[in-house]
Amino acid sequence: MIDSVVAFFENLTSLQKFIWIVGCLSVFWVLEGVYPLKKHQYNKWKHAKTNLVLLLSTMIINVVFGLLTVGVFNWIESSNFGLLNMVDWPVWIEIILAIMILDFTSQYVVHYLLHKVPFMWRFHTVHHSDTHVDVTSGTRHHPIDFIFRETFALIGVLIAGLPVAYYLMYRILTVLFTYFSHADISLPVKIDKAISYVFISPNTHKFHHHHVMPWTDTNFGNIFSFWDRIFGTFVYEDTKDIVYGVDILDAEKSDDIVYQLKAPFQKGLKSVPYNP
Repeated sequence: MIDSVVAFFENLTSLQKFIWIVGCLSVFWVLEGVYPLKKHQYNKWKHAKTNLVLLLSTMIINVVFGLLTVGVFNWIESSNFGLLNMVDWPVWIEIILAIMILDFTSQYVVHYLLHKVPFMWRFHTVHHSDTHVDVTSGTRHHPIDFIFRETFALIGVLIAGLPVAYYLMYRILTVLFTYFSHADISLPVKIDKAISYVFISPNTHKFHHHHVMPWTDTNFGNIFSFWDRIFGTFVYEDTKDIVYGVDILDAEKSDDIVYQLKAPFQKGLKSVPYNP
């Protein structure tokens, strides 16, 4: 059974990946219309247009990195480089370990750095400038922000010494969790909290999108929440206190694609210090 799953992901086509992206977006789009967390008064299609344009730019970048990744996978296979090539464990254990390594390096670590390194933060502000967080917000990344993320994904692949099937399993999962955590859906608090002990739940990630510190610098994970718990960056409070956006960009231009692409290049762009 597990060998069949691995074989399926080894031969995953670009069309299948695209269908998965569209399918996840569509399912959560419908769910957040039926069970919204925040009943914002905004034009959902106009808001989505900006985020989907940014999705198109990241998909183009993804194609370029896909070509680089093929070379990396070929080198790993020929050199037996990486942690997984040093052990001979059951496939299911290796898959779990691979997903954990990639989630840590290409999600938690790079996301933490995107907030802490001023140059990287400039580009990450575009993701946080969204004043109406919903499922499409998961696609909202400045192209240079996405290049940072893809670079760390390649580093994770090298550290782990991944075969391509494990990597594609991770990519499929991270798409699901990205849209799940950004979706404007209201789960019963007990269920959301239960999920948050292991995984990033919708409520958990919404605190990260609060417009000011200290919540902005919490809940960096994408799939697993225990990285935040281990490193002291986890928070879970009342979602009614969340205000979306970021304090250093013009909230009125949240859906202005030209402004969003140019914003990171503004002189003197930095976050307002948090004063409790």
